[in-house]
Amino acid sequence: MTLRIAVTGWTGQIVCAMLERVPVGVEVVAIRRPELDLAVPRTIAPALRAARADVIVNAAAYTAVDQAESEPDLAMRVNGEAAGEAARAAARLGVPVIQISTDYVFDGALDRPYREDDAVGPVSAYGASKLAGERAVAAATPDHAILRTAWVYSPFGKNFVRTMLRLGEAREEVGVVADQIGCPTSAFDIADAIFAVARNLRQRPGDPSLRGVFHMVGRGETSWAGFAEAIFAEAEQHGRKPVRVRRIGTADYPTPARRPANSRLECTKLAAVHGVNLPEWHEAARSCVARLLAEEGGRQAP
Repeated sequence: MTLRIAVTGWTGQIVCAMLERVPVGVEVVAIRRPELDLAVPRTIAPALRAARADVIVNAAAYTAVDQAESEPDLAMRVNGEAAGEAARAAARLGVPVIQISTDYVFDGALDRPYREDDAVGPVSAYGASKLAGERAVAAATPDHAILRTAWVYSPFGKNFVRTMLRLGEAREEVGVVADQIGCPTSAFDIADAIFAVARNLRQRPGDPSLRGVFHMVGRGETSWAGFAEAIFAEAEQHGRKPVRVRRIGTADYPTPARRPANSRLECTKLAAVHGVNLPEWHEAARSCVARLLAEEGGRQAP
């Protein structure tokens, strides 16, 4: 029997990865604006109802972390209120909902990876809006899985890997923050995990252990500076010029929104309950860099 998944967020990294990575026996219906606009709550339920899905994945979000500081109401409407509306629609349809969330729900002050039951405490408008979304989903339906991830990258959209490759093409040296640590996570690995979780929710509808909050990031950890060094090293293997990384502190790179100093997430619960282990981050990052450079070379070829 085909598993039909409706997903919000047509152009987002995770949705693009899901559409490219659809496994046998799965159908993905990506719902775009204006049919479904998270900023317009009345569009959500009709669009999800029309999708006739077995599982709903809410991957769309307001992700402009710094801009959210000046648009907190919009961020809250999209990430908080709309997430709750999507979950209420799923409840009315009698299907589970998977909500994609973030490490930004934590303050980043712990000296170890965060577990699902650690106290939340967002330090930015974006983080507060994503936490509101988690709570709205949990209040709307018990048939939910909230998947927190971090440091997402892919060949699609705006992300750290693409930014570093662009900067490295123009500069000999790039300053990158070295006192924030986390777990780089490929959108393709996230897509694979979502498919696995969706299957479990569909196949075991009465199992409460499969529901709740789970952490989902690439295995291993590094700093933004360490991530950048890995990106530039791989790019050099593909013919790019060497680029030095100048390690700087968070204080040297001020942003409107505070970033968690510690974005590491402990993922043993996801492995134990859903049987999902995301791969080690280095190999996925190398593949992403190689693909982006190959695509760039294809565009430049006569």
